Amino acid sequence: MSSSDAGLEEGPELSITLTLRMLMHGKEVGSIIGKKGETVKRIREQSSARITISEGSCPERITTITGSTAAVFHAVSMIAFKLDEDLCAAPANGGSVSRPPVTLRLVIPASQCGSLIGKAGTKIKEIRETTGAQVQVAGDLLPNSTERAVTVSGVPDAIILCVRQICAVILESPPKGATIPYHPSLSLGTVLLSANQ
Repeated sequence: MSSSDAGLEEGPELSITLTLRMLMHGKEVGSIIGKKGETVKRIREQSSARITISEGSCPERITTITGSTAAVFHAVSMIAFKLDEDLCAAPANGGSVSRPPVTLRLVIPASQCGSLIGKAGTKIKEIRETTGAQVQVAGDLLPNSTERAVTVSGVPDAIILCVRQICAVILESPPKGATIPYHPSLSLGTVLLSANQ
């Protein structure tokens, strides 16, 4: 097989437009945005992906990354390394060397989670083994949506490999039916609160 053939196989896959949604805690969002938005601006410029972060003062926000698969993977890798950098900067309790793994929570339509898990869990097991990352697919839907959280944790390189494999699976099996996206601000508590006032 010539080197030009090898390039052809990867070409079309990298030109597909991909949208990846991640659920992040306020502290992680702050880290990704950076002082005066400098960090997110740098990630956007270097990856050429479109990155939007949901508004709201709730503890969790949705970060949406859209672009070619190459741009999305570049943005995810920059985010993973930024979160890892923050974990390294945090003082270790009692001077222990072990630091917590980087964790990304992807938000994926429930109709695609079956393909991700695979028959009797074979696909998810394969992803765990080939990437070295931990992958958990939530059993329950996120509130008021048809989406589930897929938690990926490990060292940045393992996470990046893992996210690539997850994206390959979701690109192969598009969501079935309508997807009701998860919005963190729509928690039952806020709805009840506003109804009482």
